[in-house]
Amino acid sequence: MRADLRISWEIPSTRPGLAGRLEQFMGPGKSRSESVVEILGLLGCATLLAAGLWSSRTADAWSTAQLVVVALAGLDLIGGVLTNATNAAKRWYHRPDPGARRARLLFVSAHLIHLAAMGLVVLSGDLAWTLANAALLLGGAVAVEFAPVHLKRPVAMALLMAAVLVNLFWLPVPTALTWFAPLFFLKLLVCHLVPEAPLERRQDA
Repeated sequence: MRADLRISWEIPSTRPGLAGRLEQFMGPGKSRSESVVEILGLLGCATLLAAGLWSSRTADAWSTAQLVVVALAGLDLIGGVLTNATNAAKRWYHRPDPGARRARLLFVSAHLIHLAAMGLVVLSGDLAWTLANAALLLGGAVAVEFAPVHLKRPVAMALLMAAVLVNLFWLPVPTALTWFAPLFFLKLLVCHLVPEAPLERRQDA
């Protein structure tokens, strides 16, 4: 390892009650700089997404419920990619604790709600799209989670690409929604499930 870097797996204590649970969900001990990047990244990418949706004119035909689902999904996926890529999230969700694997898989499984909302509300009841993506998500999550640690990253990348290609060619959606599958599988299969060393610069470097 480079002499100016160190790996820090130490998880800081969290506050009691709801505030502590929220810290654990996001990753305890998030640095100020990580928060700044998350906020700026979310604002920037959400603005680009909104501009793209507006310019496509697809949203003109959507109902209020469809608009709400798309907006919430977009914000959650953009924010989720950034949050799950932080040192704080990596330390928490990949800690040496028997409950960590269960927490990771429950987190992924909860995103079946996203697929149901998109497929049944935004795509007007497209059950084939919903079930196919659910199978890609759950099968991919199991494959990444139980792959040897040195293979998790390439396995996750391969499954991400496979899921995106399947969606592009066999599970088509309106052009204004083609961002959903790449961000969805990036957030869960790569950012959330792949363990990465929380690197920090040494204070004395």
